Amino acid sequence: MTDIDGIDQRLLRELGRDARQSAGALGRKLNLSQPATWRRIKRLEQAGVLKGRRVRLNHAALGFGVTVFLGVKLATKGRVSLDDFERAVCAIPEVQLVQHVLGLYDYRLRVVARDLPDFERVLRRRIMTLPGVGHVEANVLLSEERRAGPIG
Repeated sequence: MTDIDGIDQRLLRELGRDARQSAGALGRKLNLSQPATWRRIKRLEQAGVLKGRRVRLNHAALGFGVTVFLGVKLATKGRVSLDDFERAVCAIPEVQLVQHVLGLYDYRLRVVARDLPDFERVLRRRIMTLPGVGHVEANVLLSEERRAGPIG
């Protein structure tokens, strides 16, 4: 565990709001010099606290107006390797996130589609034909709001 002081916490909150900010701009907000801010960012990256900076796409603006979360229960764990299932599901472009979970389902998937008929096509032709797929439950996303985590 890395020691994170109050300035680091403020820095993480600012990066969480907009990771594109320069070290100079962040430093001005935190009353630090650009080099001191840059050193803190590098230290947090080296410690594994910062794992990268990502662009969040607006799927609706790109023509993908439907997001569905799928719970997938594999039919028989012993007959199909988890690696085979993961490799196959990750090859489907509409599948944006694959999470191996503990509980009622073995996997949780985030799937985007142009509309409900497009999602049905992806489900029937791609997901349901994957090796080992047993039961699938779909939850259509109605709205999404990003909430601040424990740091920001």
